Amino acid sequence: MDHDTAIRQSVFKYLDTLRMLHGQIFKWSDLQRGFKYQGAVVPLIGAKGIWKPKVLDLPISIATSPNRPYNDSFNSDGLLDYQYRKDEAGSADNNRLRSVMLKGLPLVYFHAMSKGNYDASWPVYIVGDNPQTSTFTVAVDDHSQIGRPHSEDAIGESDVIRRKYITQLTRTRLHQSAFRVQVLEAYREQCAICRLKHTPLLEAAHIVPDADPDGEPIVSNGLSLCKIHHAAYDQNILGITPDYDTEIRLDILEEVDGPMLKHGIQEMHGTKLIIPRDMKKQPNKELVARRYEEFKSAH
Repeated sequence: MDHDTAIRQSVFKYLDTLRMLHGQIFKWSDLQRGFKYQGAVVPLIGAKGIWKPKVLDLPISIATSPNRPYNDSFNSDGLLDYQYRKDEAGSADNNRLRSVMLKGLPLVYFHAMSKGNYDASWPVYIVGDNPQTSTFTVAVDDHSQIGRPHSEDAIGESDVIRRKYITQLTRTRLHQSAFRVQVLEAYREQCAICRLKHTPLLEAAHIVPDADPDGEPIVSNGLSLCKIHHAAYDQNILGITPDYDTEIRLDILEEVDGPMLKHGIQEMHGTKLIIPRDMKKQPNKELVARRYEEFKSAH
């Protein structure tokens, strides 16, 4: 195994460990701190989008800004479009990415969810270079493909189909992940109903489902709820009025069961919803009212 390959595989193993410890979202501080390889520190991300640590001759990762619109990242073929660096030092980095493409080297793609929070996909490959649009085309591949040749002359039709499919799955995952991060941040990482603050137990609930034409993945169509209250909301056991009051379905209020029903559901009746401080991120009252009518009809 050559030096470049050994370091890249060590990077992927380190990311596997971070994900196992901390979940899907990676912190900038952890990525920038990196890990040690034969005594040398290997940061995984830098101030610029195209990142090459000192121990490598070519980049190890590419990253997007949290201010970049989600839909602008993917093209009509379902693959990722990555913009050239256009600052003074950009030419050298762009040429390094072209070398990465020709050699078929794997990279990590860091997609910014919010400031300091990234979702990561690996391995990804540069599969196209379009000077007219100043973009590189990027495809995500399966982890099982790490270590096998990926130069241009080693790629077949089945590889192209597999990469397109996995990239489309990645797009869906990024969509869901971004929505969760942004909703939980707006609600200060607590359940809007019971105030639970254990992040692994929190979910981003849609007020209007994403399958609905009005079900956009934006914070004003979301609620930060713990798993039990998310399920109760989806099943119309629990409703939220346009004035942001919590209501529990009458038959559930009259039911006699254990402490979870009593304290976790029934005692939430009449409580006020916690809402974001930023008015633009508060629940859309029209959508809340529409969803509340559905709750009432389920009585």
